[in-house]
Amino acid sequence: MKSGLHGYYAIVDVRPEQLGDLAGIAARGAKLLAAGPCCLQLRAKGAEAAPMRDAALRLRDLARVAGVPFCVNDRLDVALAVEADVVHLGQDDLPLEDARRILERAGQAMRIGISTHTLAQARAAAAGGADHLGFGPVFPTITKAEPDPVVGLESLAEICAAVSLPVVAIGGISLDNVAAVARAGAASAAVISAVDRAPDPTAAGRAVASAFPR
Repeated sequence: MKSGLHGYYAIVDVRPEQLGDLAGIAARGAKLLAAGPCCLQLRAKGAEAAPMRDAALRLRDLARVAGVPFCVNDRLDVALAVEADVVHLGQDDLPLEDARRILERAGQAMRIGISTHTLAQARAAAAGGADHLGFGPVFPTITKAEPDPVVGLESLAEICAAVSLPVVAIGGISLDNVAAVARAGAASAAVISAVDRAPDPTAAGRAVASAFPR
């Protein structure tokens, strides 16, 4: 399995009412995995645990075959249930220290990513033992109902220089601006709309990855 976060961070973004379409979710995941991402995340805002678990299991199995780490967004309970490789938590989710303690008690070695929107949040997450940071929204985004204020490329570069953890840039990233995100120092870019809405999602994912040369 790949180690580290570099390049295209793939996200299967699912509305709660779509979770019953497991075949469709798996098909979407397969297209993203074909792009060779550094991670595959299930994002299902507002979903109940049971249907989210079923979708997570489908994607986890596909990710393991591809040798790609699998991440569950927001929900540590679902991540634990499916033995995910990574859980990603927002500022309003379970606090990092509590999540780490639960994982230790469960005996699961799971990486934890933390969404951050300011330098103070980024430094706090790094000091608290996060494995990587999400930072954004770098640009205006349509995938959140109530997005945080746009941070911009200058703040992204500041965060990347201030912490030693990998930074995943999030929010409004497209094929046109992803190269600027990479130049700002981000380790990877989480892209949803620009890939999902592309005529060929796999090719779009590969284009994102190519902006991060090794």
